Amino acid sequence: MDLHDLLDRVQDKASFFDFVRHLVLDRKHAIESEAESPSSKYGRDASGWENSTIESYLEAALSWAEHTEMGSTQGLSADPSWKEFAVFLYVGKIYE
Repeated sequence: MDLHDLLDRVQDKASFFDFVRHLVLDRKHAIESEAESPSSKYGRDASGWENSTIESYLEAALSWAEHTEMGSTQGLSADPSWKEFAVFLYVGKIYE
């Protein structure tokens, strides 16, 4: 199951933790893949990570949260939930 599928299934603390575990594994896989065969330094890496340092990852997640009102402008609930926290972590990977 890919990260996006797991993200869609987050509804409580247990599924949130499961998502975070898989996000960590996804990042570890990206690091291993990049060590074997580096991608261009411009754009996403082989596993789709746009933001590969903790600071760029958190900046991207925060930027997304601020620009979308924690996803409410993209159809997420205005009341934070486990899923919104999972989305926050996920978009740190891909948001520019």
